[in-house]
Amino acid sequence: MEHFDVVVVGGGHNGLVAAAYLARAGRSVLVLERLDHLGGAAVSERAFTGVDARLSRYSYLVSLLPDQIASDLGLDLRLASRAVASYTPVVRNGTPTGLLVEREPGPATADSFRRLTGNDKEFDAWQSFYADLEEVARRLAPTMLEPLRPAADVRELVGTKAWERFLRRPLGEVVEESFAEDTVRGVVLTDALIGTFTHAHDSSLLQNRCFLYHLIGNGTGEWKVPVGGMGAVTAALESAARTAGADLRTGVEVVRVDASDDGAEVAAVVAGEERVISASFVLSNVAPATLDRLRGRPPAEAPEGAQLKLNLLLTRLPRLRSGADPRHAFAGTFHVGEGYADLQRAYEDAVAGQLPTAQPSELYCHTLTDPSILSPELAARGWHTVTAFALHTPARLFGHDNASARDQAARNCLAALNVHLAEPIEDCLARDADGRPCLEVKSPLDVEADVGMPGGHIFHGDLAWPWVETPEESGRWGVETDVRSLLICGAGARRAGGVSGIGGHNAARAVLDVSG
Repeated sequence: MEHFDVVVVGGGHNGLVAAAYLARAGRSVLVLERLDHLGGAAVSERAFTGVDARLSRYSYLVSLLPDQIASDLGLDLRLASRAVASYTPVVRNGTPTGLLVEREPGPATADSFRRLTGNDKEFDAWQSFYADLEEVARRLAPTMLEPLRPAADVRELVGTKAWERFLRRPLGEVVEESFAEDTVRGVVLTDALIGTFTHAHDSSLLQNRCFLYHLIGNGTGEWKVPVGGMGAVTAALESAARTAGADLRTGVEVVRVDASDDGAEVAAVVAGEERVISASFVLSNVAPATLDRLRGRPPAEAPEGAQLKLNLLLTRLPRLRSGADPRHAFAGTFHVGEGYADLQRAYEDAVAGQLPTAQPSELYCHTLTDPSILSPELAARGWHTVTAFALHTPARLFGHDNASARDQAARNCLAALNVHLAEPIEDCLARDADGRPCLEVKSPLDVEADVGMPGGHIFHGDLAWPWVETPEESGRWGVETDVRSLLICGAGARRAGGVSGIGGHNAARAVLDVSG
């Protein structure tokens, strides 16, 4: 029987972060990954036959990865800023127009708000709203890599006014009192719904938790493009872990985890043969529901993802009915059907058991920031990748007939986009080597099948506040389980979710705190 100080179950990015930290600290570390490659959802792949374009297939952008982790591990990774934060096409009184928001809002953003709303009130409110949020993020972001603080301490840290406004009242109330314009309200709300099936006035404040995580990264909340695609993030982490001495094995399926306060054993299948490996600690980089199954326990919860993912390769960017330059409009997040009222209607459609007919989604064109994910030939010809993230498409809507529901949801998504285009997006699609349109669609059930996320939930479950409610709970790392030797290092840990590495860092710190 092999023995390691630490066995990491799952070779996604969080598992690699934990492995790198622990191996650098002198621990013997083994990472076991079911698939034939590392990275989990943080991968770049050639999705279309015979076409040299590496798409970030499942996860797209990076915001939550702390600079401290990149520095600690010496990651060879570049994250590029986008000049545009977002563009939202709208039709007002039969006239196509849109709202442009620069990464650093200036005269162009102010003018866009003015043309859409008729005055400067909404832009002024926007500036004030996000200035307040940036201060919350600046204060709270460093705590993500520290032991958990009690809520009372965090309230004092961010200030009572911000605490009550953003963290204790339903976000819908705050948005409605801060902004009057439906489009502006919708753009704000979308950050509360990415990967989360809820609505603006949810009394559980699930929307507020999602909103906070989307705006807290590195104290700025800026979403950046990984140069070389999302696979470059995994490659940098893999290199750091291997250089530190971690043993990384792919094509190994863990089938059982037995853990106690005194140590653990992991049973894994390699080439059809079951082997047992002992460890002082096991770090779980799989979803908590999956870990429950590996421990022979009924899952505590059944996560449900709520997003449709589309990957497209275009021979050109489509022209917009508003006349906006596509190279500006698609350079940031391109919002489709995400007005405030639109988002509520889509949510109500999904709750009623039907796909939203006016499908809200947002698109990202990575090649406008990083053309290196295309071959030089395709880049020179003006081709582009576009990925789309459609909201309010919960897994339950795909359970009866995944293929049919997926196709219908994709049609709805493209139709909603085409409302704002001067030419159908289908006319811009490239063709693969077999003559098929370069369009790939992934429902939550497809995400579950491909990368093992139960229910296709990209956060492995509902996000939690990055603090604890009582002083008695403080001082832990938010990765602990019911036994000493088993810790959560993936997106299911407290203060995880997204491509952040925070769960991996905190699990490694917990091991080092206990073992010295």
